[in-house]
Amino acid sequence: MEVRAVTRYVRIAPSKGMDFSRVIQGKSYADALAIAELSPRKAAKLFAKTLKCAKAAAAENGMNEASLMVKTAVADPGPMLKRFRPKARGMAGRIRKRMSHFTVVLTDD
Repeated sequence: MEVRAVTRYVRIAPSKGMDFSRVIQGKSYADALAIAELSPRKAAKLFAKTLKCAKAAAAENGMNEASLMVKTAVADPGPMLKRFRPKARGMAGRIRKRMSHFTVVLTDD
């Protein structure tokens, strides 16, 4: 059985989120949470929140919490906030503030 947790509109670039999601994929829930809580990265703290939410959903569905594994962890791109900063000779430079949607799938197989 699988459970899925999604954290949407996270103010971090998807590339930074994907770097960390590759680290926790395939690990047990306890190992993934330990890595996420000990890592100094912003993406780690946000993935820890999503992992805890997925575990709560698994407990509600009656899954065995000791055998939970992270099947997939993904940081998909979300919308962008578009801002402009003044540049030389009266031009404007575009600044894209990216958002992500974090998805974690836990399985007990």
